[in-house]
Amino acid sequence: QVQLVESGGGLVQAGASLRLSCAASGRTFSNYAMGWFRQAPGKEREFVAAISRSGGLTSYADSVKGRSTISRDNAKNTVYLQMNSLKPEDTAVYYCAATTWMGLIREPTKYPYWGQGTQVTVSS
Repeated sequence: QVQLVESGGGLVQAGASLRLSCAASGRTFSNYAMGWFRQAPGKEREFVAAISRSGGLTSYADSVKGRSTISRDNAKNTVYLQMNSLKPEDTAVYYCAATTWMGLIREPTKYPYWGQGTQVTVSS
């Protein structure tokens, strides 16, 4: 198994930037494709971004494309989500997740490992 711990959330004003981090421990980090998801109150968990095992491939939800960058450092067992030009609608709990599925996975049901989440609140 792999254990995941997110950090970097907070309260920011619209237009600000945040970088979320997700530190992994346990099994070999590079064996896992990684994803970021978010869940706002009263809404379903939704896909934000995904990155392949090597970091060479990435995928983004339309809602964050052009404003966010997912990256990973396999030497540090960490995946990042850089979010710029934040909007109030980005307010949610952000989760990182790990999967052994190949490719860029958008379905949360295909991620067996999840962190506890970090709150991002964007004020207008």
